[in-house]
Amino acid sequence: VIDATSLGWGTRVKGFIACFAIGCLCSLLGSCLLWVPRKGLVLFAVFYTLGNIASIGSTLFLMGPMKQLKRMFEPTRLIATVVMLLCLVLTLCSAFWWRKEGLVLLFCILQFFALAWYSISFIPFAR
Repeated sequence: VIDATSLGWGTRVKGFIACFAIGCLCSLLGSCLLWVPRKGLVLFAVFYTLGNIASIGSTLFLMGPMKQLKRMFEPTRLIATVVMLLCLVLTLCSAFWWRKEGLVLLFCILQFFALAWYSISFIPFAR
């Protein structure tokens, strides 16, 4: 249980790069799908959010899942984590249930800034 993964460092780096590249590709694809008539905004919200989730998930390869979760909810980055996760959920809610285009764009912008704030929280003295 203590050694949750048996992946070597090289495999972890490859997994990180692959997952991060998939995240970037999904975000880029979502931006391209924004211009599709009628369903474009929903597709944008879904792919952009999936891209951000994959990008966050890529760090699981480097640290391991349990260490990543523990560090996400440390007191110094708790607010950044909660805001980021809330923006991810609200983006999808505004696209699927509320169907408000303005809210989708607002939450995607907030999602971007929340993810940047969350990422900066891992750099010592960057905040």
